[in-house]
Amino acid sequence: ERCDRFGIPFVVSHPGNYMDDPEAGLARNAAGYTDALRTVPGTTMVCLETTAGSGTALGSTFEQLAALKAAIADDVRHRVGFCADTCHLYAAGYDLVNDFDGVWAEWERRLGLAHLHVLHLNDSKTPFNSHVDRHELVAEGSLGAEPFRRIMREPRFGHVIKILETPKGDDMVTNDRRMLRRLRGYARG
Repeated sequence: ERCDRFGIPFVVSHPGNYMDDPEAGLARNAAGYTDALRTVPGTTMVCLETTAGSGTALGSTFEQLAALKAAIADDVRHRVGFCADTCHLYAAGYDLVNDFDGVWAEWERRLGLAHLHVLHLNDSKTPFNSHVDRHELVAEGSLGAEPFRRIMREPRFGHVIKILETPKGDDMVTNDRRMLRRLRGYARG
């Protein structure tokens, strides 16, 4: 309701967890998203965020995200898009370092780049395919600088909202300002 009232086009949501088996969890969460979107009519979209795949978290694979969206009722499904978190993708086994183009080609095949509305730009404190969600400052973790350079220069991502979720430090602004300067520098490249 707040997003709609303030003209905010997207709200990002983790796809949730399952308690018994993934398919049952997807069905329950799809019903929850359906109810929420029906309860709050309007234009605000829910963007399902990729997850690192730890424990019982849903949304660590493009297939799970596609299945979740497909299970949301037809009358509100048009209000569902996606958010890709770079740390989560890498931790889930999508190799943005060595197969950047392949990851985004698979995204296009499974989810469609037209449905990518938000990118969370975070490096990872943990190694590739760790299934552990620990954000690091951009270009200071296991992803390094190159995936972020490519994201910032990629025309297909020009319209996609980009958000930092990197560690804040002691004063809550210095790191963000430094990361924004870094990302802007990559974009100017």
